[in-house]
Amino acid sequence: MHFKEYKSILSPQNGMNIYRGCTHGCIYCDSRSHCYKMEHAFTDIEVKKDAPLMLLNALSRKRKKAMIGTGAMTDPYIPLEKELKYTRRCLEAIDHYGYGLAIQTKSNLILRDLDLLTSIHRKAKCVVQITLTTYDEALCRLLEPYVSTTKERFEVLKILRDIGIPTVVWLDPILPFINDTKENLMGILDYCIEAKVYGIICFGMGLTLREGSREYFYEKLEEHFPGMKEKYQKKYGYAYELSSDNNKELMEIFYTVCRKNRIVTGNDRLFDYLHTYTEKEVYNQLSLPWL
Repeated sequence: MHFKEYKSILSPQNGMNIYRGCTHGCIYCDSRSHCYKMEHAFTDIEVKKDAPLMLLNALSRKRKKAMIGTGAMTDPYIPLEKELKYTRRCLEAIDHYGYGLAIQTKSNLILRDLDLLTSIHRKAKCVVQITLTTYDEALCRLLEPYVSTTKERFEVLKILRDIGIPTVVWLDPILPFINDTKENLMGILDYCIEAKVYGIICFGMGLTLREGSREYFYEKLEEHFPGMKEKYQKKYGYAYELSSDNNKELMEIFYTVCRKNRIVTGNDRLFDYLHTYTEKEVYNQLSLPWL
């Protein structure tokens, strides 16, 4: 890891990334793509120096409350977070000023911060987004080797259900010839139904590959699925969007099951939900323990 100074932490859309790079090892990770201009090894985590204080200052100057989003580029609960606790301190700043939170992760380390998630949701709105791609635990360990398994993430969803924090699942990506099966889809949907998730974001059955992420993905295909790299290259070449041959059938199942169980599926509707701030109660700001 290394620290780097930044002048700001929030994007114009109120998104933030505390870390750049990741050690989860997901073989399909888009954040490895060269278009993001990462100037360091992907597993050499860049930490935004003084991120919690930068966020605290940014929130104190904003005139209008909003939802703060994090986790789109780098999981806020990578293993380094256990030591640094930058994500937790940022959540404390969000809670302190009564902002909302839309946080995305694949790690059950988020359970450490249930106290803050609950407090944020009591004052405003907190939505936890969990990525689920692979129902089979053994396959999950190949595709997402150094992060909580799908079953462990399912347990997180149930805990959040029980304490009343809404959840949204990202069903993405689904890899052609690997996990683009009815059995895999139904396993994940059964988890979502039992956990009573609010909605599922899905861009179709497939994945996207760009320069940087494509090379790593093919390297791992050769390692874990002999002959699969050649199969991909023959069918897709250097395409950006790689759609599964089973896309139509699986998407019909997806929409039918979600409609039956009242799970929201419209991506635009879900993104609106994630970005819509709601204030619930008037409260007194308390001093932060690290100031």
